[in-house]
Amino acid sequence: MLRETLFISFLLHFSFSGDADPAPNCTRLSPVVDSESEFTMVQHQLRGSVKITDDCSFRVSHFDMLPGSDVRWWGALSPDFEDLTSGVVVSGDNLNQTYSNSSFAVRLMSNVTWSMIRVLAVWDRATASDFGHVVLGENVTSRPPPTVFENCKVLSKDLRLRWTLNVEEDSIEIGLEAATGIMNYMAFGWANSSGGGGGDSGLMIGADVAVAGFKEDGPFVGDFFITKYSECVRNSDGLAQGVCPDSMYEEHNEDRVGLVNNTALIYGHRKDGVSFVRYKRPLTKVDDKYDLPVNYSANMKVIWALGKIKPPDTIIPYYLPQNHGGFPSETYGHLVLNVSERVNECAGPLDAENKEDQDVIIADAKVPLVVSSGPAIHYPNPPNPAKVLYINKKEAPLLRVERGVPVKFEIQAGHDVALYITSDPIGGNATLRNLTETIYAGGPEAQGVQTSPTELVWTPDRSTPDHIYYHSLYEKKMGWMVEVVDGGLSDMYNNSVVLNDQQVTFFWTLSKHSISIAARAEKKSGYLAIGFGSGMVNSYAYVGWIDDSGIGHVNTYWIDGKDASSIHPTHENLTYVRCKTEKGIITLEFTRPLNPSCSRDNRPECSNIIDPTTPLKVIWAMGAKWTNDHLSNRNMHSSTSNRPFHVLLVRGSAEAEQDLLPVLSVHGCMMFLAWGILLPGGILAARYLKHLKGDGWYRIHVYLQYSGLSIVLLALLFAVAELRGFYASSAHVKFGFTAIFLACIQPVNAFLRPQKPANGEQAPFKRVIWEYFHITVGRCAFVVGIAALFSGLKHLGDRYGVENVHRLNWALATWFSIGLLFVIYMEYHEKQRISRRVFGRSNWVLGNLEEDDSVDLLTANTTPADRESQSSVRMEVQLEPLNR
Repeated sequence: MLRETLFISFLLHFSFSGDADPAPNCTRLSPVVDSESEFTMVQHQLRGSVKITDDCSFRVSHFDMLPGSDVRWWGALSPDFEDLTSGVVVSGDNLNQTYSNSSFAVRLMSNVTWSMIRVLAVWDRATASDFGHVVLGENVTSRPPPTVFENCKVLSKDLRLRWTLNVEEDSIEIGLEAATGIMNYMAFGWANSSGGGGGDSGLMIGADVAVAGFKEDGPFVGDFFITKYSECVRNSDGLAQGVCPDSMYEEHNEDRVGLVNNTALIYGHRKDGVSFVRYKRPLTKVDDKYDLPVNYSANMKVIWALGKIKPPDTIIPYYLPQNHGGFPSETYGHLVLNVSERVNECAGPLDAENKEDQDVIIADAKVPLVVSSGPAIHYPNPPNPAKVLYINKKEAPLLRVERGVPVKFEIQAGHDVALYITSDPIGGNATLRNLTETIYAGGPEAQGVQTSPTELVWTPDRSTPDHIYYHSLYEKKMGWMVEVVDGGLSDMYNNSVVLNDQQVTFFWTLSKHSISIAARAEKKSGYLAIGFGSGMVNSYAYVGWIDDSGIGHVNTYWIDGKDASSIHPTHENLTYVRCKTEKGIITLEFTRPLNPSCSRDNRPECSNIIDPTTPLKVIWAMGAKWTNDHLSNRNMHSSTSNRPFHVLLVRGSAEAEQDLLPVLSVHGCMMFLAWGILLPGGILAARYLKHLKGDGWYRIHVYLQYSGLSIVLLALLFAVAELRGFYASSAHVKFGFTAIFLACIQPVNAFLRPQKPANGEQAPFKRVIWEYFHITVGRCAFVVGIAALFSGLKHLGDRYGVENVHRLNWALATWFSIGLLFVIYMEYHEKQRISRRVFGRSNWVLGNLEEDDSVDLLTANTTPADRESQSSVRMEVQLEPLNR
């Protein structure tokens, strides 16, 4: 109820014009008078404190801020998104300038009282941006914002050191603040006074430093110890040396793992191109092996540095600082510091050259942009609602489009989120705020969900402004900025696809004898590599990077292993080579022949042939640093594609190489059970079990054949259901269909079988033809089935990159070889049995009317008719004694 009353009072008393005259006299009746609060920094490096002097004015001290467009003093009921965006101007003063350690008084408008205000903010009306605010009436003894410290010292023009000493707690809280890239680290620590030797290397050896920076998911700080003037590496014994985390030295000591990190992260943010990390460390109660105690009342030598971060890899799973390099006055240094002395050298905000840190999505023709919604974590223009727009899984990125190039959105953000492209920086339908806006695309119908997305196509033209916005029609500030530019990669190349994980875009244009290729990373990195192959091993790689002097390079390599020594430079004939970086996003371009013209065929690059009619397997990798010099494990990638992408160069499309599907594994096992065990078992039963009494051999033959055929058909249905159709493009499918067709003929053939002749009668011609047909089709089905098994394994290796396919091939070949040896043995045994039986014919027993089943349909050297004739002759000889 109080909240609603305050809001109504707000609407009745506030003037939106900001032109009211200040009151001539002020009382001091409000309970917030004489209260003092520190600003909470939100944007534009805003710092300072506010003191309420009386009922109609306040004083701002030590005020720092980068300029905005239409910045005013703003009043609101609470720091919540809805209340802040519904607030109003409370003073006629304009703040459109840079403030550097400024102090001044501000008077409220005559119709504004402190009872109407719970939050006093610095607000940019043009973009509805909160630069910073204080909450009035809060307990002045509460902990100040994490950006506030008691002391500040300038280490360089881009790096500042802030600290607050807590002697009673035996701790010191340190803030490192630098106008530097998001891929850079900040390092500060105490030098070893007994390190010996002069210069920087003498100060570094034995130094105890903290290294801070930003990972993909937020800030980090680590406790490092320096044993060598080099980057952190492992020696031949596997022990760490160089600038390494304390915990890395103790990896072999399970009792101390996790106990040697004496830095604790408190807070960190990345705003306006400035990195800020606050951490805490003890003064004296430190690890005596890797940490140095700090005498807070003494002058001690400290060191600092700025440089590139090396992300973790498979060799060293830590974020590590690389060599700082450059000019000493800019990237590293040392000084004498007494942390107990009061220091305030930091006048004014740090002003980074590149203030845009949010992700950049570059729209390309034919590649849809997937628009979804998700929680706000690093929204670029606070305040913001709890749910914001994501494009290609990136939170509210800067969207860059090209004039004349269609932009396709696939909208699946929910039915309560309708996408539209607008001139208004806040969105949420400006007409509801009594403002005008130009809508370039979208509207109420541009909404959908993941199961039923909606497609929106928009083509910016020459009249489209350079900067517009994408937002939700129903909620303010869910999206962000659209940057409209002239021309780009989409205009230069005929085809493009987004590779696996939506991290790299691949462009190409085919000509008669060559191909032009470009690749662009979709996140910040030190280098970008694309390769042709199923994986890193046995692939051709093209690496683009920018050296320390800002020059771009593209080098080619043949990779035959998983370490740096397996990366071999090649000398391909590349033309139109270019590599550039923009806000940490690397783009590489080159043109190469489809078929290299090599004079020496033993060079690896001579085999790097591109056939446009065959899918090109493309992989990618990114890392922190590359070099023209000798490569080491430091150049290993920090992120890479999960699987190759099959790029269909002629068709201009691509498809991901899929993992081996479990259903297809079952398909293969069932086919082996049928063609490798059941069906050949039925054939062997008909061949070698006829000497048994009764029709047991026939039952075994029929049961095994029908069981095998049923499993074959079921396995076929599994594969068809998983792959969603029949595809007769591979040899495996052709062999498989042929084998199944021949196998299905056999039960039909059995149903049409002519009647067997009676004993003593000659087999009719139809029976003879049927027997030959049955034998031939059965043998052919078995042979083609074996071919289908082997071709299936080959298809498995080609399609899914399974590394142990050759082992499966050997196992399958061994299985059938054992079967062949068994057949040879049984044939020999059968011939011996027949010979013994023929030899014992003179001892026939009266009344033995058995048909000689030792010779059957699978014996090819005697016709079925002859076998029937022989049988009848034997029966006449046996019946003669009965008539006497």
